[in-house]
Amino acid sequence: MLLLYTVEQSAKKAAPDRDRLDRCIHGIAENDRAAFEEFYNLTRASVYGYTLSVLKNTHDAQDAMHDCYLSVYKGAAGYKSSGKPMAWVITIAKNHCLKRLNSQKAESIGTETAENIFADSPELDDEDRMVISKCLTALSDEERQIVVLHAVAGFKHREIAEQLSLPVSTVLSKYSRALNRLKAEFLKENHAL
Repeated sequence: MLLLYTVEQSAKKAAPDRDRLDRCIHGIAENDRAAFEEFYNLTRASVYGYTLSVLKNTHDAQDAMHDCYLSVYKGAAGYKSSGKPMAWVITIAKNHCLKRLNSQKAESIGTETAENIFADSPELDDEDRMVISKCLTALSDEERQIVVLHAVAGFKHREIAEQLSLPVSTVLSKYSRALNRLKAEFLKENHAL
């Protein structure tokens, strides 16, 4: 019982005052450096704890935390107080964690992996794998990444655009051009065989 009471008291001390955080955010919106510093000091333990729990890597957690506070600084003017400033900050941190996780997932599908994805596919014989590999080399790195992320990894075009920092329309047009190039290269390879 004493342990439960101690944990509850620690949580109450650790939880920053909502009104104080709201004032800090409004100060940040007015470019008040002292307000930003106070906000950071009040929230950093919670934000770091959250990012570390999601990313499970101190370096990535620190990077996500840094990005979170940049977003807070840039987005403070658009903040609408609903009495839950920590929820707002943690949501921003969550989005940066997810973005980082998606980026790591996308980076793990590199050129070599893209060409080897089909290696274990029982439906393909060696000739098919050779044609696919040849076709993929006809694409630029960015086109190959877009095609593999969409067709193989199952990412939506919007998600690919976020990961590659491109407009969705650019991703769609590059995907379409890449498919046309793949079709042309495939037909060329089939006629050559």
